[in-house]
Amino acid sequence: MRSRRGPTAQHTQKKASSKPVARRTSFKPGQRGIDDTRATEIQQALIKAGYLSGNPTGHWDSNTESAMQKLQGDNGWQTKLVPDSRALIKLGLGPKMDSTAMTADNTIETTGTK
Repeated sequence: MRSRRGPTAQHTQKKASSKPVARRTSFKPGQRGIDDTRATEIQQALIKAGYLSGNPTGHWDSNTESAMQKLQGDNGWQTKLVPDSRALIKLGLGPKMDSTAMTADNTIETTGTK
């Protein structure tokens, strides 16, 4: 007759930590808002592109939001409330490239002299 063996390792339940856990109740992932300086830059570019009229207010308002959504929709991009990176690049507000510029065929053209 075989005898039954007990468990070889003790299984214990995790005890709750006695340390308090800091919780962030107001944390929301993603972009918080558009800085006034950046909003002014975007508004100036939208005015130049013909999607916004008037003078830049420096605030991300409903008119700016609508103009950005129109630009993005016209190009087949997402029309969420935050600017699409492709839209910012199209407006000339993308990453800064020192002394170089991208041409229409995606080649780099040097704009400075050495």
